Amino acid sequence: MTTLERMRIPSCAGNAPLHDWDDLVQEDRVHRLIYTDPAVFDTEMTHIFGGTWVYLAHESQIPTTNDFITGKLGLRPLIITRDSEGVIRALFNRCTHRGTTLCRWNKGNARSFQCPYHGWNFANSGKLRGVPWPDGYAEKLVRDPKFNLAQVPRVESYRGFIFGTLNVGAPPIEDHLGPIKKPIDEWLDRNPGGKVTVCEANRFKYKGNWKLAYDNSGDGYHVIYSHQSLLETENRFKDEDTAKGMSYYKQQPDEQPMYIQYMGNGHHFKDKRPNLEKRPGGLWAIESLHPGMEHVAEKLRAKYGDKAESLLDLAGSEPVNINVFPNLSLLGNHIQVFQPVSYEETDAIWYGTRIDDVDGSIGADALNDINALRMRTQEGFPNFGEVDDITNFEQIQRGLRCIEDEWIYMHRGLGIPGRIETLKDGTIKGPATDELFMREYIREWKRLMKAEPDIAIRREP
Repeated sequence: MTTLERMRIPSCAGNAPLHDWDDLVQEDRVHRLIYTDPAVFDTEMTHIFGGTWVYLAHESQIPTTNDFITGKLGLRPLIITRDSEGVIRALFNRCTHRGTTLCRWNKGNARSFQCPYHGWNFANSGKLRGVPWPDGYAEKLVRDPKFNLAQVPRVESYRGFIFGTLNVGAPPIEDHLGPIKKPIDEWLDRNPGGKVTVCEANRFKYKGNWKLAYDNSGDGYHVIYSHQSLLETENRFKDEDTAKGMSYYKQQPDEQPMYIQYMGNGHHFKDKRPNLEKRPGGLWAIESLHPGMEHVAEKLRAKYGDKAESLLDLAGSEPVNINVFPNLSLLGNHIQVFQPVSYEETDAIWYGTRIDDVDGSIGADALNDINALRMRTQEGFPNFGEVDDITNFEQIQRGLRCIEDEWIYMHRGLGIPGRIETLKDGTIKGPATDELFMREYIREWKRLMKAEPDIAIRREP
């Protein structure tokens, strides 16, 4: 039986609360301190990136026994591995002897990990296997579970997405995801076998708080102004009757059928699919042109006829933003992960995805062409749009140094009768330019910051 070690980590200074969270988070505004106070950030690392489910990795990154990648849970370095018995684990990447990181590779395949400092050796289950010159210790180290690696006590997957939490009282991952499962399912099920394989694409670092990225993840208000270069590039070669990429933001976005929907537990979903033609090839029709690759699309049309349009849709970027609090976004064909570094520094990692011919219905030649197009469609936003966003995040963090101007507002759409709709499943829906998603996710953030999570680590006996 595994053992749990509960952690009592205070989130208060002395006996007094760190902050009055109800004062810092109000109905229509938040205080600058939630982005600029290092003590708030430290509390987040326990209450957010410890107290709720956090995305860790995708199963396609560790497909076979003994595969591993390194990652993070908040600031905690991890080894995410499929151990020798096929169990997915999230081990603390920290030797139990003197604390150094065990694994200094990004990924690989290993049955065990040897500490580079003193040579202690651990199985990929976390158990200590041996130490050099054991006669120097009075006790039998390998028999004492306290020397086995600490690991995240709860690790669960949903359709290939691996999540972990230190809160042993958290609900099961499917309950935590709730209604956001539906758009995740739709995002996956348009692909053969309902699966994708992750391939690393782009890594960015910005000098700003991690929440700035999440604030932006469902924001349709900034697109026309922040992404002008991307919009112009996408529409440079457009047909007279076909708008490419995100150009629907130019056409009175409040009146477009696209919408933002808050899905509970901090999750939200921006759906731009209502703007598309409902036909095979409708998704590919809005895809930006990629000079040098047009011949691939024409090759598919020549070879597969009417079937080609559905194949091309597999290469097109799905016009959705699916945001799973606190650190995961699915947008287009990308998987984006936010990793906090400090209160004013964040890593933003964009993973590309490819599809596999699960049932042999596509064929190797067509599959290669689709994935080639798919990778090209995944180049545009990280290389153009993300640069725009990161500039905004850094300039916001800079602006928040004006300590006398205390408030950030998030009230677009608030108080307008009939603008926001509560659906039968309890989710909330409004125009894509509204800030309802931010108001609602910040409520969840506040709830978690006020909660008392049952934080623990696990060790193998």
